[in-house]
Amino acid sequence: MKGEFSKALQSLPHGPSFRFVDEITVLEGGISGTARFRVKGDEAFLEGHFPGNPMMPGVILIEAIAQMGGVVAQTDAELPALENLRLTAVRAAKILGAAVPGDLLEIRVAIEGRLGVLIQVDGEISGPDGLLAKAKITLSGDPPN
Repeated sequence: MKGEFSKALQSLPHGPSFRFVDEITVLEGGISGTARFRVKGDEAFLEGHFPGNPMMPGVILIEAIAQMGGVVAQTDAELPALENLRLTAVRAAKILGAAVPGDLLEIRVAIEGRLGVLIQVDGEISGPDGLLAKAKITLSGDPPN
């Protein structure tokens, strides 16, 4: 099962320095998933956000939801993976807390619906002190060749 999760992580187009999913813990392809990300403290964005009080930017929390949503969408057994999958829209986003170096985050997503190349995702991120962010997002891509 762990090998299956590692393969699913490879569906992300992001390079390692911009990947906010470290480990997938639950994956129901095309339906839902749960993953973890550890804020290590050496991420480049922490240097300026904020000096002396580093915290993960809220937009990066939303990006983590989008990345895990992409993993779930791209592992649907019934539908082919889309080309050039990307975050297209963010709605109903709320940043409720801050993630700081050392925090282990849990990312939970569910696919709410698909219409052609559009994918609706509902997600949230929790840290050691509870819910940090939640958002409804839209992913889109190109049909496979």
